Amino acid sequence: MASTFAFQKDVPKLPIPSLKDTCNSYLLYLKPLQGQQEHEATKQAVADFVNGPVGPTLNDNLVQYDKTQESYIEKFWYESYLNYDSPVVLNLNPFFLLEDDPRPLYNTSQVKRAASLTISSLNFIRSLRREELAPDMVRGKIPMCMYQYTKLFGAARIPTARANEGCHITIDEQSRHVVVMAKSQMYWFDVLDHNNDLIMTENDLVLNYRSIVEDAARTPIDQVAQRALGVLTTETRSVWAKLRGSLRESEANRVILDKIDRALFVVCLDDVELTELDEISTNMLCGLSVLEKGVQVGTCTNRWYDKLQLIVTKNAKVGVNFEHTAVDGHTVLRFVGDIYTDSILTFARQINGNSPSLWKTESPDPATRTPESFGENVITIPRKLEWQLGSQSAGEISLALRFGETRLSDLIQQNEFQVLEFKNYGSNTIKKRFACSPDAFIQMAYQATYYALYGKVECTYEPAMTKLFHHGRTEAIRTVSEESNLFVRKFFSGNVSNKDKTTLLQAAAAKHSKTTSACAKGLGADRHLYALYCIWKKYYDPLASPSGEREELDLGIKESETPMSGSSTATIYDSADLLSRMPLIFADKGWERLNNTIISTSNCGNPALKNFGFGPVSANGFGIAYILKDESLTVCVSSKHRQTARFVDTLYNYLMEIENVFAQVASEAAVPTAVPKDVREGLATPGVQSQTYLNLLLGGYGYFDVGDDFIKSRGTSPDRAASLFQGRPMDSALMGHEKLNLVDELDRRLRLVQQ
Repeated sequence: MASTFAFQKDVPKLPIPSLKDTCNSYLLYLKPLQGQQEHEATKQAVADFVNGPVGPTLNDNLVQYDKTQESYIEKFWYESYLNYDSPVVLNLNPFFLLEDDPRPLYNTSQVKRAASLTISSLNFIRSLRREELAPDMVRGKIPMCMYQYTKLFGAARIPTARANEGCHITIDEQSRHVVVMAKSQMYWFDVLDHNNDLIMTENDLVLNYRSIVEDAARTPIDQVAQRALGVLTTETRSVWAKLRGSLRESEANRVILDKIDRALFVVCLDDVELTELDEISTNMLCGLSVLEKGVQVGTCTNRWYDKLQLIVTKNAKVGVNFEHTAVDGHTVLRFVGDIYTDSILTFARQINGNSPSLWKTESPDPATRTPESFGENVITIPRKLEWQLGSQSAGEISLALRFGETRLSDLIQQNEFQVLEFKNYGSNTIKKRFACSPDAFIQMAYQATYYALYGKVECTYEPAMTKLFHHGRTEAIRTVSEESNLFVRKFFSGNVSNKDKTTLLQAAAAKHSKTTSACAKGLGADRHLYALYCIWKKYYDPLASPSGEREELDLGIKESETPMSGSSTATIYDSADLLSRMPLIFADKGWERLNNTIISTSNCGNPALKNFGFGPVSANGFGIAYILKDESLTVCVSSKHRQTARFVDTLYNYLMEIENVFAQVASEAAVPTAVPKDVREGLATPGVQSQTYLNLLLGGYGYFDVGDDFIKSRGTSPDRAASLFQGRPMDSALMGHEKLNLVDELDRRLRLVQQ
């Protein structure tokens, strides 16, 4: 088996597409979203950008910048996350929900399930640090970049009070301990030695977790609320930075914060039993808000959102909530899948010692080791982290806890989650009977669902993984196309045959698959354009800093070298005068439209995964996470005060109706062609149940077709207007571009006009 990083040198660098190709793709993405007049204006802005000096100059700068970087987008990507000021909970951090443990005892005992998965997590970390973790591969042949795994453990998001610095990520590569939370109180103990070997057995961990749960239960609920400092990680970055500064005035608190920041991960033992999937999912994403005599006793304060968290309920439901800045879903999914599998294989080896193992080598059995072999200053007994809130900081922290918790409870109440577990068919049927890519098929289902409810389409996002490239992250797949618009319109039209409907669906799905393939190859438009915007913002924007001074463009080249083909350093700075104003392509309505994601989607799949999800990325949008399995689909939908349950119901009715449409087509095809067409269709008339799904899908209103232009996103809703240009990172979870601040932008333009 190859070592973890054996193929890193073989993984190619993320390509920068040609400026012309990127802009052509950009227009292709926008055309199905824009009316004719708006699209013509966008085309003119793009033409000016490509054919004038601005676009080529920025692109040449980016090409030279890329020569000094691991990836042309990486630093800009990090900055978009780390400069985000709003709370990370419900906005940035996604969750994964594991399948139940097949072992009855582990499926009911919180401490045993937590201990088992902790052992498996430590085995994963040991294998990673020893570079024995098998590299990720596509179809067992094409290696992927493994860099993200180095950012998963011992990592923390640290806010800073300086406005121009945002947050930063710290990584302790020597971390040996875990932090445990129970009833919002915090504990820690060591779990690895200096060789990264395990120093605790599963039974040792069971005892530790049980003692922590029992100790935490002794604290009165009012005293718990006064020390529930995890809630501060749900504050805005600027507020949390100020509060961290106050806490760090105490030496004891500095030690506690460092202990938390440097922990491998946080284990959250929740004092709650949950059975409904909607509620379980909410708990894993943002916790539950529960009041007892006016005091918050819910799980929402039993979290530390700046770190990777393993969450276990009293009835052994397990989720992972992760800080998204440095890692994407694919990386965390590999971790989740491996620890779930390892816990099962460990049990199998207890029955049959010849059962396989995920790991190339195993830790020496901790039960046979002496405490002296663990090394010096090793703590295996849980120690409580006791915050010291002296007279100076007590009042400030007390108020922050009080109002931070009520604000968090408001956020939780503002978001709704609904889960659809669709068991009528899955990927096998979609591929064999419907002749579609399963992912493209379900993407078209979201388009049809939204159109059925609102009579229009909106900007839709799906991430394409780009880990085939060095330090690759994701590229934005833009689902809405001319083909998808035509399909949803004609699907709800009474004048289109079932055969034509299936043909239109397959054409729309094929278009989506083609776009997905290009994006996975690093040939999308979003990341390239965003990098060009960042180059302009960082090096040319006269208002980028309070002093008005631009950051010097560092191309990372020697003075004797030419900075770009056919150019000189003087040429670059001559072009800077032309770039002192924002390029029209970034001030155009098309840029605004593409960067206001209304339907944000993400697809993850693994037998270990029961569900996953994230919050909506815009005030009036939907967040849709989905899992495609052979014979089923799971879809988790979130929104803020929209009709989430109705969206899920409509999606279900569409999935049932499209199956009926394909069945009808197959039935018609089975009737001999000699039979007249109207007779064939009569023989294949759908039954009462099919008509019921169709009627429900249509909302009882009958067929409709709003027309080619009217289907496109129209106008600006009040919610949307309020959310425009609000900063949010790109992606999934993190999932829309860093946006401009509208007020600042208007002010910028006024000042430039006055110059």
